[in-house]
Amino acid sequence: MGVRCLPKRAEEIVVDLDAMGHRLHGLQEGRHYQAYYGDYCYLPLYVFVGDFPLWAQLRTSDKDGAQGVAAALAKIVPAIRKRCRRARIIVRGDSGFCREEIMAWCEGQKDVFYMSGPGQKPVLVERLEPALVGAQMRRCLCGAANVREFTEFEYQTVRSWHRARRVIGKAEVTAQGPNPRFVVTNLPAHGFTDDTDPARFTPARLYEELYCARGEMENVLKQQVLDLQADRMSTHYLASNQLRLWLSALAYLLLERLRTFGLAGTELAQATVAACGSNC
Repeated sequence: MGVRCLPKRAEEIVVDLDAMGHRLHGLQEGRHYQAYYGDYCYLPLYVFVGDFPLWAQLRTSDKDGAQGVAAALAKIVPAIRKRCRRARIIVRGDSGFCREEIMAWCEGQKDVFYMSGPGQKPVLVERLEPALVGAQMRRCLCGAANVREFTEFEYQTVRSWHRARRVIGKAEVTAQGPNPRFVVTNLPAHGFTDDTDPARFTPARLYEELYCARGEMENVLKQQVLDLQADRMSTHYLASNQLRLWLSALAYLLLERLRTFGLAGTELAQATVAACGSNC
């Protein structure tokens, strides 16, 4: 249903991926102890385009958070294509989704691109060292609190990646020390032929303007989880908890439509779910 809310004439659509642990307080079917959360939980997969939830899949937490993502994209992307025939699609996720299966699947599709964070691997930090040294020197000379430099290079893992890929490196030095970050992507450095702004995928802009914008999806997800109780997995069975997850996603979509059509031009047009619930 969320796909039907997308503008038909969209030329570019960013698909955000996230996996969020939902803690369990009982003997629910499929419960598993997850060390990252330090508790028993489920690990559902959420997929959003802007404010529109497209996918809410309940999963157990005994598997990698990226498992099943390529299969989900194989259903989501054709649905988007049916709605928005001309749009190029950019799949965006954090380090949990920097997996060969997902990247290779995107590379095998027409006009499907990706960006994800490969994490602070020692070999990547070593490749970023000249930029980190430059950022440290600039910080010492100008006395700034934080200094950033960006670079890019090709990188291929020894075993897990079947090909070399474009990696963006952020060499940041703060008062607390170096803070290196990375993004791997197949977006072209010089943009697309029909771009009015061909410089938007240069290292600094891709990282700061496009990749970091995924934080807004996390804010949307928090509304669904905290305000609409998507994490209330209190029935015994996996199937019934999945139904609760779907109902929560549908409730958020209905409230988004209410803000867009019913509250346009009012002070609640940009309100959170909690504000809409208390004032509408």
